[in-house]
Amino acid sequence: MNDLSTPEPVLEIAVGTVILIIVIFVHGAGIRAINLRFNRAWVHVDSGTSHWRINLLLAATIASLSALHFTETLIWAAPIYARGFIPSMRDSYYFVLESYTTLGQGNITLPERWRLLGPIIAISGLFTFGWTSSVLVSIMTEFGKLDRARIKGPKERASDQADPDA
Repeated sequence: MNDLSTPEPVLEIAVGTVILIIVIFVHGAGIRAINLRFNRAWVHVDSGTSHWRINLLLAATIASLSALHFTETLIWAAPIYARGFIPSMRDSYYFVLESYTTLGQGNITLPERWRLLGPIIAISGLFTFGWTSSVLVSIMTEFGKLDRARIKGPKERASDQADPDA
């Protein structure tokens, strides 16, 4: 057990867990920053804001979330490549993307002694994609509220404000 290329399962799980925790931390910090940026922009949106500006905000938010996931998969791919488990960075990144998204094509594999990392990568992807989905639901809820306000029009909004029981 003096060579890290042939670890015991406990070491394999420990290494995977450490990287998993780093990825989850990065995801949390990234989600918080993206959500804060969205909220800062959203406070300036009202029923008169043009559709293209609102759609641009949504596109920028989705692009930021995608970049966050690509960064997280790079966090997994770099040590796999650096340790020589997969000989090229491109193949290492491809393997991680397959595992992270649970695509699981399996045409690139880790050495048998490190194969437990694949499912741990998948766990991180499931967790982070679930978290990202919840943020998107929250954002789309704001879009729905805006759409309802636009549909009501200025007359109905004024009457709703005058009669709080409406």
